Amino acid sequence: MQWEDRIGRRVKLQDMHILLATVQCGSMGKAANHLAISQPVVSRSIAGLEHALGVRLLDRTRSGVEPTIYGRALLNHGLAAFNELKQGVKAIEFLSDPTAGELRIGSTEPMAAGMLGAVIDRLSRKYPRLSFHTTLGSPPAIRDNDLRQRSIDLMISRLPTIVPAEDTDVEVLYQDRSFVVAGVGNPWTRRRKIALAELINEPWTHPLPETLAGARVADAFRAHGLEVPQAIVTTGSLQLQNTLLATGRFLTILPATMLHFSAKRLSLKILPVKLAIPPWPVGITTLKDRMLNPVAQLFIACAREISKPLAKSK
Repeated sequence: MQWEDRIGRRVKLQDMHILLATVQCGSMGKAANHLAISQPVVSRSIAGLEHALGVRLLDRTRSGVEPTIYGRALLNHGLAAFNELKQGVKAIEFLSDPTAGELRIGSTEPMAAGMLGAVIDRLSRKYPRLSFHTTLGSPPAIRDNDLRQRSIDLMISRLPTIVPAEDTDVEVLYQDRSFVVAGVGNPWTRRRKIALAELINEPWTHPLPETLAGARVADAFRAHGLEVPQAIVTTGSLQLQNTLLATGRFLTILPATMLHFSAKRLSLKILPVKLAIPPWPVGITTLKDRMLNPVAQLFIACAREISKPLAKSK
């Protein structure tokens, strides 16, 4: 029996639904009433199934009908198909409901410690059934691997490059500035004006030089005609940097993306040092021609709203 010729084109979901209702109701008349259709429609539907399959599906008696061994076998598997279909419909409803969906986000540690945390906090308070999965790393790696392999829905971060890749759509939210930062107990926090050159011999902690953050630190010093000071600690861990800053001894350079939301919580203070480097754009990156689910659209709208103060700051 060829599926395409005998089954795929002739067995309809509606016919299976009618057969199931007939067996459950025990008669064609009762099934017709239950389904709000005429009894001849029920009879023709089941006869069509039997003809397509080449077997009798129901034993008809004066008191009603009952499935044959073939009818029972078809219904056993048909029920599984109906259950799978129901789950598929529920999945579509889940995806279509922005208040109960899932979002996979790529980002960076500074963004996670600042703006990303603020967006997730606001959304999760308003929509408790939302769930978020975050992947942290460097923007180029997240774009080239996670985003292009579709293991994340979107990326929110400093943009990997000023010019977006051809296969991505980018929405710039604001221009991210960088600041020299110390713990609130550091003596330099009592100064009103500081030249970067004055801080060369202080204890520094730098991000890894091969990262975007590390490159920005190097640019900051070179823009002032200075060599990058030797760091006591070079690390890819933002948590370690914050721990060192809290001692009141160390200095580092951090983005406004993090400081606007977390400086007070982490007991950090921006030092009055003017850095002669331009700000870097922060935005949301998605793949072109990829439909965003409703949760992603909700996330983007919230990110726009929360980033307004940063977009206005100079």
